[in-house]
Amino acid sequence: MEKHNYTGKTKEEAIINAKEDLQEVEENLIIKEISSQKGGLFKSSKVEIEVVEKREVVKYIKEYLIKLLKDLGFNAQVELKNKEEVPSYMIYSDNDALLIGKNGKNLKALSFYIGLHINKMIGKNFKFVIDVNEYNKKHEKRIESLAKKVAKEVANTKIEAKLDYMNSYERRIVHNALTNNKKVYTESEGEEPHRCVVIKPKED
Repeated sequence: MEKHNYTGKTKEEAIINAKEDLQEVEENLIIKEISSQKGGLFKSSKVEIEVVEKREVVKYIKEYLIKLLKDLGFNAQVELKNKEEVPSYMIYSDNDALLIGKNGKNLKALSFYIGLHINKMIGKNFKFVIDVNEYNKKHEKRIESLAKKVAKEVANTKIEAKLDYMNSYERRIVHNALTNNKKVYTESEGEEPHRCVVIKPKED
């Protein structure tokens, strides 16, 4: 992953220099201020920034993921999707079940580890998604289906229902699935890691 350093009297000037040199708009750049020197009587102010192009990060994640899977002993292929939005890396391996783990535990750990590595490399969080043979997509559909089924029961019985403990990502799926439901509404209750969604009936 190539990093570029630029300077200017201000951070804004340094960014302009970076955009002109790399021929890129600012939204496609990841910018980190390295140093800042205030001006004085005999010296001018100076700001130094480190710049990485987002496309370089997207490419690097795929290369790093392939190398990591190989080092872990997996025979796997990685396909990159949604390059223009949040990049998604789909893994197809010779042992999907082991890569995913129980309830996606291994897949979450893999994503977390790579996220930490990228954060260390560029100094910022970078949004991306790692999936194995569309496990997350199928998991989302299962959660949506469950939410709608329980919502129907709550609407009929007028008795609220508490779902199993879920992480923030899974809870958001439930909230989004029922956000326009006219008969029920959702609330999150409890403390992490025992936070869950409660589906409640709306008053007529």
